This record gives sequence, C-alpha cells and structure tokens, in this order.
Amino acid sequence: MRIFLVRHGDADAEIPEGLGDEARALTAKARTNVAAHFASLSERMGPISLILTSPLVRTVQTAQILSNSVKHEGLLRVHRCLLPDMPVGAVEPVLKEYSDENLVLVGHQPSMGALAAHLLGMQSFPKPVNPGTVIAMEWPETPTSTEDQVPGEKGENPPAQHLKFLFYAAPGQQVLDVIQ
Repeated sequence: MRIFLVRHGDADAEIPEGLGDEARALTAKARTNVAAHFASLSERMGPISLILTSPLVRTVQTAQILSNSVKHEGLLRVHRCLLPDMPVGAVEPVLKEYSDENLVLVGHQPSMGALAAHLLGMQSFPKPVNPGTVIAMEWPETPTSTEDQVPGEKGENPPAQHLKFLFYAAPGQQVLDVIQ
C-alpha cells in the first residue's frame, strides 16, 4: 500500500461574498501549475486505487486535477477526516479500511505535514508542505511488532508509525528521495 499526502494548490485569498472559507477556489495559475506538477509525478506515483479529499472546494478541485493529470480512472471521494483541524488520528480508520489500496489523501496544512510526521514516526515533518506538495510513503511488507499496528486485530493491519518514506515533491523544486 502506498499513501500520497497532497496539500491543495494555491487558493484565491478572497472569500466569496456570502460564503465561508470552505468556498475558496484555486487560482487559475494554481490550476495550471499543479496540473503540470502532478503530471510530472505520474510515473513515480504509479497506479492509484482511490483519491480521498477534504470537502472544501480548493481540495476537491486539486483532487480532480490530480486525477486527470495522473490519468486515474478510479474513485474520487470526499471524506470528513481530511477537513482542516481534524485530529491526525481521524485518518487511521480510513487507512485500516483501505489497507490494500494505493491512496491519495488531499487535504490542508498543517494537517498534511502533521499526518506525514505521524505516519513516518517523526516529531515534525522536516520540510515545508507548500500548496501542491506531494509526500509519498508506503507500508513495509510486514509489521515490525504487534504494538505498532493500526488498531484492529493482531496481524491484520500494517504498522501505524513505521511507514517507509518514498519521496517529497514540492512544485517548482527537485523531487527528494531522502529527507533529513
């Protein structure tokens, strides 16, 4: 199982009249930039089973662009666990449910950076998670111990804290295969 954490692209700074922050859309420039960025990562990402996104407009737009850019023909679903300010642990049931899938989770900052740190067993993620950033990781083949497993039955799930880092890709920057 591979997991790709994606921060939405740059959103318009103005909140639409009569609506809240959740209605802010991507800028035209962001749409073009993230499409090119995601297309450049398509081969590295490989096949994707499912894309989950926060229900906010800017994340749904980012997820749609990513889906088109990587030629994903599978599911794209909205999930509340990716809303801003949701606790990191809110994603764990989703990871358990889709433990055999290659997932893309499209969300917000600071949630995506905090989630990356949590899944990689770090205190904090060492790189900025700017708009459009993709952080890739995968579950190891076998759990290191039963204490490290996602909540559930013994031996049923991959470890929660010991994912393998694959790459970090911020728009306009070189893709990093190692982070420090």
